[in-house]
Amino acid sequence: MHQTDEQTKAGLNLIAQALTIYDSDLRLAVCNAPFQNMFDLPDHLVTSGAAFEETIRHLAERGEYGEVEDIDLFVRERVEQAQAFQPHYMERTRANGRTISVEGSPLPQGGWVTVYTDITRTKQQEALLRARSDALSEQVIAHAEQLSASNRQLAAMITRLEETKRQLTESESRTRLTTEMMPAHIAHVDPSGLYTYSNRRLSSVLPGRPRNIVGRHISAVLGSYAFGRIEAALGRAYRGDPAVMEFTDETSARRIRAAFTPDRRGGVYILSMDITEETQARVALQQTRKRETAAQMISGLAHDFSNLLTIILGLQSKLLRLPELPEGAGELIDGTLTAARRGGALLSGIADMTGPRAQRPSATELSALLSEIEVLAAPTLPPGVTLAVIDEAPETCAHLDKGQAQDSLLNLILNARDACGSEGRITLTQRLVHDTWVEWELCDSGPGFAPSALEHGIDPFFTTKGSEGSGLGLSMVYDMTKSAGGDLRLGNRPEGGARVTLRLPYRPAMPATTGLVLLVEDEDGIRATVRDMLMEIGHSVIEAASADEATALLADLPDISMVLSDIQLEGEATGIDLAARLAPHMPLVLMTSLSPDHPLHQAAQERAPVLLKPFEKADLEAFIHPQEVAAQ
Repeated sequence: MHQTDEQTKAGLNLIAQALTIYDSDLRLAVCNAPFQNMFDLPDHLVTSGAAFEETIRHLAERGEYGEVEDIDLFVRERVEQAQAFQPHYMERTRANGRTISVEGSPLPQGGWVTVYTDITRTKQQEALLRARSDALSEQVIAHAEQLSASNRQLAAMITRLEETKRQLTESESRTRLTTEMMPAHIAHVDPSGLYTYSNRRLSSVLPGRPRNIVGRHISAVLGSYAFGRIEAALGRAYRGDPAVMEFTDETSARRIRAAFTPDRRGGVYILSMDITEETQARVALQQTRKRETAAQMISGLAHDFSNLLTIILGLQSKLLRLPELPEGAGELIDGTLTAARRGGALLSGIADMTGPRAQRPSATELSALLSEIEVLAAPTLPPGVTLAVIDEAPETCAHLDKGQAQDSLLNLILNARDACGSEGRITLTQRLVHDTWVEWELCDSGPGFAPSALEHGIDPFFTTKGSEGSGLGLSMVYDMTKSAGGDLRLGNRPEGGARVTLRLPYRPAMPATTGLVLLVEDEDGIRATVRDMLMEIGHSVIEAASADEATALLADLPDISMVLSDIQLEGEATGIDLAARLAPHMPLVLMTSLSPDHPLHQAAQERAPVLLKPFEKADLEAFIHPQEVAAQ
């Protein structure tokens, strides 16, 4: 570094002009030898750190500026002018008769650079021209002087423009870097729909799209389906109205939020973000709130209805015990009891539908789930109805609520059985959709959904089975699916028969590991209990009570193979903050006793699998040893 400074100083000394650079505190940063020689300055005033004020005072006292009545006032005025950091150009004649030009320009980081040029010879030539006025007209002389001054001012302006260009280039570079770092696609299209600017994030937001799109039309880049979804909003932005909209990309099954901002100079700015996980969490929260509202509305009615059913059952039982009953009364009493008991079962179904049912996801082998459903469903089917199971996602392990998934799929199979009657075929297909969803498609050879069923099939109490149906089956499946952030769609196949598509968010389960586990929990009792569970499973355990302590252990112990952390920890940082600090490849499980609709719980689900407290060893083992649990 010292050698570089010396080389720079040597290069500056070769310049014929005097040069100084003062920092924002008006302390000398750099000067060259011609500066010292031009003003005959002592060494301490050309040393780095010398004060500008001292240099001006020295020159004024020596007579550099001619006779100065009040030196203190003169120095103060010069310092105030320098602190303004304004570009300037001036010419002055020194006390020794030499004429110099002084050109100053501010620096972006503060301070300024000044160049002093001896223009005595140039001025002498101008004086000589004026002395020969008998040969040259006054107009030519004035023009020559004006041209000379203009050239010097133009040179100063060019220098400032070059510096401005450099600053603009740096600003553009920083802006482009910022747009590349954002987890969103940022672009601009001109009035004809051609991209004039784009960062390189389109393919990460909308998989399968090209990265180099400048100069291409937006409809060709997005494809006909996606462009058709945004075309109306884009048109509003072209007309001067900002627009924000969401759509699901057919190609990638991703949920996208797009914002369109008019450009007053022509065209539209576009910001696109992948909000798939946000949408899944939002759907689950909305469904939870719907259930809470329904529970508040129904709980009072259900309580009163339960009391009435209790009275009816009691009175009918007393009637049956009477010694003498009219002919046919026994059958009527039995019918009344049957209806009352059915009403009780209906109340239980309402309680299941409206009451809180927490999600308890665990690492689930999808192929094993499908096999179990086939075993459970087969005995319920009549001899003429066959069930075909197709697994297009073999050897896939995902985090989901296995019990709720089984209940939902069995419910759909039983509905298909009833639709087929005594003969028919039911097909259940399991697949992954773009690593975003786990999808089950159930098709049957029955008559299909009636228009009213397609419209109201998921509404509570809607049934096409008459007195044989409660109307809660599909509604409960829909409720469980939405509570998990998934989707349920009803439809008919072109060749006949019904089609039901159930999707749940795909959360890959971590591979089984028996290495060193970092347990992060601030409650001593809970930490001891979970530590014992992990050791029984076969892990070595190291413990921490806060995210900061855990971060330090991760830096010091490269052998840690998994992190198990509570969401709420000692100190300000949470388990979610700890998740953001982990390396991408580090397996992580978060645990909590917060309700599923709590904001921290929802934010945690976007980061990692969440294990609900309280849990037993089997629940923990299902998260981190899915293969072993499936084999038991």
